[in-house]
Amino acid sequence: MRLEKWIFVVLAFLAVACMIGIGIAVGERSILGILLAIIGLNAVMASGFIMKKRMREKGLL
Repeated sequence: MRLEKWIFVVLAFLAVACMIGIGIAVGERSILGILLAIIGLNAVMASGFIMKKRMREKGLL
């Protein structure tokens, strides 16, 4: 697998970790934890989509 694809694998694991964090925060009844996990998930997902768009424009994907 090329390096470009490994970056997306890492981003996918980070997104899953944020989703797990949301579940844990809900279980702990932590509003701050929920908000931080949601913000982290949005940041990871957005960076993945932006990176994918830029790589497509450069012809790397």
